[in-house]
Amino acid sequence: MNDSFVAPTVDWLYLAPILVVLGAGVVGVLIEAFVPARVRRTTQVLLALLATAAAFALVVVMWRDPAVQGSDGAPYGVRVLGGSMVIDPFGLAIQGIVVLLAFLAILVIADKTSTGQDAFAPSAAAVPGSPYEDLTRRKGLEQTEVYPLVLFAVGGMMIFPATGNLLVMFVALEVLSLPLYVLSAMARRRRLLSQEASFKYFLLGAFASALFVFGVALVYGFAGSVDLVEVYQSLANPAGPLATMPGLVVVGVLLILAGLLFKIGAAPFHAWTPDVYQGAPTPITGFMAACTKAAAFGALLRVLYVVSLGLAQSSLATREDLFVALWIVTLLTMVVGTVVGAVQTDVKRLLAYSSIAHAGFILVGVIGFSQLSLRASVFYLLVYGLATVGAFAVVTLVRETAPVRERVPVAVGAGAAGTDATGDAADNATDGATEQPVAVLGEATHLAQWAGLGRRSPWLAGVFSLFLLSMAGIPLTAGFVAKFTAFGAAIAGPDGQGGGSTWVLAVVGVLASAVAVFFYVRIIVLMFFTAPSGGPADDDGAAVEGPGVTVVRSTGPTTIAIAVCALGVLVLGVFPSPVLDLAAEAVKFVP
Repeated sequence: MNDSFVAPTVDWLYLAPILVVLGAGVVGVLIEAFVPARVRRTTQVLLALLATAAAFALVVVMWRDPAVQGSDGAPYGVRVLGGSMVIDPFGLAIQGIVVLLAFLAILVIADKTSTGQDAFAPSAAAVPGSPYEDLTRRKGLEQTEVYPLVLFAVGGMMIFPATGNLLVMFVALEVLSLPLYVLSAMARRRRLLSQEASFKYFLLGAFASALFVFGVALVYGFAGSVDLVEVYQSLANPAGPLATMPGLVVVGVLLILAGLLFKIGAAPFHAWTPDVYQGAPTPITGFMAACTKAAAFGALLRVLYVVSLGLAQSSLATREDLFVALWIVTLLTMVVGTVVGAVQTDVKRLLAYSSIAHAGFILVGVIGFSQLSLRASVFYLLVYGLATVGAFAVVTLVRETAPVRERVPVAVGAGAAGTDATGDAADNATDGATEQPVAVLGEATHLAQWAGLGRRSPWLAGVFSLFLLSMAGIPLTAGFVAKFTAFGAAIAGPDGQGGGSTWVLAVVGVLASAVAVFFYVRIIVLMFFTAPSGGPADDDGAAVEGPGVTVVRSTGPTTIAIAVCALGVLVLGVFPSPVLDLAAEAVKFVP
């Protein structure tokens, strides 16, 4: 008997982007333990930015690797760790989008603004409004654990769309989700709302994970494996004791898709989205909305296309069942996102329903089941991510204010902080025009508070309008090109020759986009053509007493992020061809 051990060969180079990000997260944890507090935050920010930048550079280098691209007639894609990781153009494209958007999101997360305070509570474990929380504020404590948590989430997002194993995909799902549950509860202001959002996200996320695992179990029961290649082969050539039970694999795949559709915020799995987007710290909301959606759609496409290809080559008449389920989800997602979004009065909730609607628009392209669908989805995820990170970055700079005399006693002066009766943090500043000290509160998210923003800060209102117009799909913005390619892929159909019922979804998508224009343009009208009211409005539209509104200055990082996002939206709207060509290379898809 030969008991000799043969060490496996691992191509570590192809895992370098993921290892850099996760390794930086581990180093960040060590920094928390050993680096002095006075330089800890700066070290963490630089580490996070360098890690994501290095990961993006490695993705670019690997993109042209002959083994990945399949040069000289060789099959494209590299399978690493026994097929657990699939390094192909599609996976690299999604990873590149994730780390690029994460880099921009970290810039927003790191900005303290002119208030001298970031968006995170000095002690996330403190009871809101408690003496201990007041003590942590007065001592100026900072939660620098945010940055390792973000890096771990990004690492999970990079594994999620690039794995060929359903169990590894589940592990990646948990790795990206658990840090987000914690980050959602760390808001400096509106602490109770933030903790409520975190609890809802965790609870519903646990149910979604359970559905995913149950689906994996059913697929394993049918195929005898959780490797997507073997699942594909079992579907294409049914064999074994369960070959006569095609419903087993269909139910299993639908449960897996339910877990993935939860992460992208598709209806009817969208209930968590408005509350979490509203309650989480605004920089984290932008990070979740852009990066999580990109990673989840990557995983969804990989699972969906493998199963679809397998069913197409089998004698099992079950592919139509899968198509009908996706058709219903896509239609419902677009309707819910646009109709409910049109009646929102909170900016963050409005952007949440916008996110739901955009998930439906991307699904319209996905359901085309063709290379055009993959190309359109990759391009759309990049465009949507840029507009979303930029929009939430703008929201972080529009704040509520109140006179200091209305607060519980605090030390008046720039940079001092206190807590009002509701447990919200207040950063004190001085109005240079009146010399009357005012407290800067949380983000001014009620739509009425955005009235007249174009007069207070024309450049900020202008770039926010640009992001909104891109989300609406107005020509000469990247959003128009993204929607055009997605709807075009649906009209072309699975064979690229048209036909079928996917064109109906494209028509509904166009109508839903027209409805969505209403609530995007409503904000623009408020900013530029409505006089400031000084506070929110009641249900009848009449102004009521409330805090004032101010635009705080960025210390630099948020301005850079907004400028890059705005430039990307404009350039991709006018000259989209180079990026569309790169997205076309991403259709080299390996099961």
